Amino acid sequence: MTSILKADEIQDSSGNLIIKEVANAITIGASGDTVTVPAGATLNVAGTLQSGGSAITQGITQAQQWRITANATGAQSPLTANWEKADTDGAGSIGSDMTQSSGVFTFPSTGIWYISFQCSCEGATSNYINVVIQTTTDNASYGSAAEGYNLLPNTSSYMSTTVDFIFDVTNTSNDKVRFTVAPEAGAGITMGDTGNHRTGATFIRLGNT
Repeated sequence: MTSILKADEIQDSSGNLIIKEVANAITIGASGDTVTVPAGATLNVAGTLQSGGSAITQGITQAQQWRITANATGAQSPLTANWEKADTDGAGSIGSDMTQSSGVFTFPSTGIWYISFQCSCEGATSNYINVVIQTTTDNASYGSAAEGYNLLPNTSSYMSTTVDFIFDVTNTSNDKVRFTVAPEAGAGITMGDTGNHRTGATFIRLGNT
C-alpha cells in the first residue's frame, strides 16, 4: 500500500527548518546550513538555482570565438595580429571574455577548457601547412599541445585544418595559449576576414579544474 505524508514544513527536534514549501517555492535548510548530496547521487539542476545571493548554474558558463580579420603571409609563430572577438552574423558568447596580447590568450578563470583552432590557408609555393596549438604553464616556455598538417599542392589551392585540445587552467597568470601557422616554404597565406570565421579559435570552459 502506498503511503503519503502531507506537510508544508518539516523541522528537526529543536525546531530548526529542514524543508518548507510556500506558494510553490521550496526552501531546504536555513542560512549557514550545509546541504550534502551523497556520493553516487545525481543533482539535476535545470537553469539556475538561486538562493541567498549565490547561484548554482547548470552547463557551460563561458564560451566564445575569436578570429583574425585580415590575411597573414608566411610563417606565423605565433599568429599575433588582427585578432577580434567574433561579432557578426548573430555571434554569441557566454561569460567573461578571453583577453589577448600579440596573439597570446589569457583565460578569464581557472577550469578545464576546450580549445579549437581552425586555420584556412591559400597555397603559394608551399606543399603543406603545419597548424599548432601551443600552451604554457609558466607564462614563458611553450609546448606543442596539438598540431595538424594539410596539403597545398599548388598556388591556387585552398585548405582548412582544425586542431583541438583540452587544457587544465589552474593559474590564469601562468597558463596561456597561442597559435602558430608554419608553411613548408614560408609563403602560404593564412586567411582572415572581419565578417567570417576563416581562421580563429573557439574557447569553451567545460568545468572546474
